[in-house]
Amino acid sequence: MAATGVLPFIRGVDLSGNDFKGGYFPEHVKSMSSLRWLKLNRTGLCYLPEELASLQKLEHISVSHNSLSTLHGELCSLPNLRALVARANNLKNSGVPDDIFQLDDLSVLDLSYNQLTEIPRDLENSRNMLVLNLSHNSIDSIPNQLFINLTDLLYLDLSDNKLDSLPPQMRRLVHLQTLTLNNNPLMHAQLRQLPAMVALQTLHLRNTQRTQSNMPTSLEGLTHLADVDLSCNDLTRVPECLYSLGSLKRLNLSSNQISELSLCIDQWTQLETLNLSRNQLTSLPSAICKLSKLKKLYVNSNKLDFDGVPPGIGKLSSLTEFMAANNNLELIPEGLCRCGKLKKLVLNKNRLVTLPEAIHFLTDLEVLDVRENPNLVMPPKPVDRAAEWYNIDFSLQNQLRLAGASPATVAAAGGGVSSPRDHLARKMRLRRRKDCSQDDQAKQVLKGMSDVAQEKKNMEENGDLKYGDLKIRRWDKSLEKPQLDYSEFFIEDVGQVPGVAVWQIENFVPVQVDETFHGKFYEADCYIILKTLLDDNGALTWQIYYWIGQEATLDKKAGSAIHAVNLRNFLGAECRTIREEMGDESEEFSAVFNNEISYIEGGTASGFYTVEDTNYPARLYRVYGKKNIRLESVPVKACSLDPRSTTSCQWSTKTTRSNWTPCQS
Repeated sequence: MAATGVLPFIRGVDLSGNDFKGGYFPEHVKSMSSLRWLKLNRTGLCYLPEELASLQKLEHISVSHNSLSTLHGELCSLPNLRALVARANNLKNSGVPDDIFQLDDLSVLDLSYNQLTEIPRDLENSRNMLVLNLSHNSIDSIPNQLFINLTDLLYLDLSDNKLDSLPPQMRRLVHLQTLTLNNNPLMHAQLRQLPAMVALQTLHLRNTQRTQSNMPTSLEGLTHLADVDLSCNDLTRVPECLYSLGSLKRLNLSSNQISELSLCIDQWTQLETLNLSRNQLTSLPSAICKLSKLKKLYVNSNKLDFDGVPPGIGKLSSLTEFMAANNNLELIPEGLCRCGKLKKLVLNKNRLVTLPEAIHFLTDLEVLDVRENPNLVMPPKPVDRAAEWYNIDFSLQNQLRLAGASPATVAAAGGGVSSPRDHLARKMRLRRRKDCSQDDQAKQVLKGMSDVAQEKKNMEENGDLKYGDLKIRRWDKSLEKPQLDYSEFFIEDVGQVPGVAVWQIENFVPVQVDETFHGKFYEADCYIILKTLLDDNGALTWQIYYWIGQEATLDKKAGSAIHAVNLRNFLGAECRTIREEMGDESEEFSAVFNNEISYIEGGTASGFYTVEDTNYPARLYRVYGKKNIRLESVPVKACSLDPRSTTSCQWSTKTTRSNWTPCQS
């Protein structure tokens, strides 16, 4: 511990991870009279230490993941307290003091993951509250008066409670930006308050018993709404109110009963992520090809069939992930191979007979999953890539036009319309109905494609293809590679039991993370994640990810990638190592942690030794007193000079410690 002479100038202390179960608390903490923030997370606290009473300037205190059953004690005597984070404790309603809500500056309150059964009493008196998190409790109702005074709220999380209705006074939250109500049985909530929340940017209503009848008729006033989650509900179609949200960037409609999509989805011009997995879709409308900013499209576990993917999908020039696993797809259009930024293409558990030859031209493709397509014949790589061939318009309309078909026939093939009434009908239609003749034609096309692909494959195996198309074998390909020892990085039984293991990169080496910290990532760190599974035959399979924090240094990024490959080699697995970046995690990666990923500021030190220039900021101090000389920090401004006393002095420090300038008043 530093000398007590400098303790009054310390602004923050993080004591997280220590053991204070026996009541021991560092006595020097109470001497830090200028302390602004204090973190006591995971310290085993059962009660708040008495030393807090002496920290009169304390503004932020965090006591998460402890064993606190009460907050009674010294908190109410802290006049400057702004933020209280007490998530993951054993708090009940009797353990939350009423007078804490009389603090004028209290603006952040996190009591999530506790045992509250009702809204804390007198909470409505916190008029300056900005952030309120009461998620993962057992609250079953919200008093009407709660939102009468809390009109400045910016963030409200009430997810994972037992709420079945919402008070009408919620329409007063006109400044609210984030509203999370996931996993509440809101069967009696009509959400008529939503249109009044004009500043809303994020709305999460996952598993809240939403149907067509209890969604608002219009949300046109929510011009800032960019993130909507309506997954795990009972929607049979996309709610009409969503089509007016032109600012949408992320929309999750997975795990519903949606069987059709309106062509009105072309109004989502800003959409970047669309999740329609686990629904009843048989095809995607052509209007989806107009979403030019779409980056991620998930349609897993639907009923997409022969023409389930529109040929114009190649217009999605920004698409990086397309996942359509567990469908009835028999082919994918050539146009998908024009999505030059595509990095992940997942088509496993379908009925594919072959893939377009242009699949070889997707140079950025990192993941191609076509497992469990029993009749699939992979196309050989084309001998020549001709730009003229690659830029052919493969749409049915263009092929009919080139064949000399009449304009009426071309328009009919493309869903062309000739009147406003026909246009409206086309807008609200999912797909054309196929008759028996179309099914027969589809079977003939599939058989022809399969025969051609098989013939090319046989020619490749028999050496009939041109020599220029064959890959040259490297001279060192047949050399025996030495067995590497990974035991210093990974324990012997890693990956032998189903479950999840996580390693954090520290000084170039992976260090295993305790299970309680799974899904919680430091922004300046990198991690390796291993998920071990048992397949239908009882054999072990693995998924390996390496996660990159946005503030991570180069050594951590490189270490995570290298050791992820080492882990794969250690397991002898044939799986890929998948890169995940902070804020852009894939759906599969989030599912590993039950979609509960959180970020923590900071991280471990870099493995590199760095030398930084010391920077001494300018400071101004007031010295006063005769017998008891005192030193007081004041703002570096001319108005801080005190003309009232001829005995007081001001001292200012500039660029170096030796450059002291006395300013006699």
